[in-house]
Amino acid sequence: MKQRLLFLGPPGAGKGTQAQQLAADRQLLHLSTGDLLRAEVAAGSDLGKEAEAVMARGELVSDALVLAIVRGRLEALAASGGGGGWLLDGFPRNLAQAEALGLLLDELQQPIELVVLMELDDAVLIQRLLSRGRTDDNESVIRHRLEVYREQTAPLIHHYQQLGLLQAIEANGNVDAIAERIDALLG
Repeated sequence: MKQRLLFLGPPGAGKGTQAQQLAADRQLLHLSTGDLLRAEVAAGSDLGKEAEAVMARGELVSDALVLAIVRGRLEALAASGGGGGWLLDGFPRNLAQAEALGLLLDELQQPIELVVLMELDDAVLIQRLLSRGRTDDNESVIRHRLEVYREQTAPLIHHYQQLGLLQAIEANGNVDAIAERIDALLG
């Protein structure tokens, strides 16, 4: 059974929803970079203070800082004796991050076992994102986000295919149907 997972997919594909459910069902540590950053800030850790200062300036948190936070969580998991696995959601977002993450995971002897690519047709993605009713989600913004995703993530898809780790699933349908497809991949 696969225990160290990475979810990839465009905005609106349901990565967060599926990651939360799967992590709870299989007792996996859910590593969502947004959640990790917020947790570090809330905890007032040194990394959290650094991240908070960067975000307060309206800047993106550096890859090095995100990796340091991920490292801390994975080291804590290993130190707790928890042989449990983990699920990365929302990171890496580009090839440089993927390569840095690969080095970190090699060092920690916790390599990724499976990358799940959640695929969905653009028309469905746009409808899904528009139906969330967020004020910043209009069609032109969504189309731009999809373009950025393709520019940055296409090399990741190729990278993980080359490593023999990538499996794609159709992310259309209800939450339970998609969860069943993911479960079938994991064994």
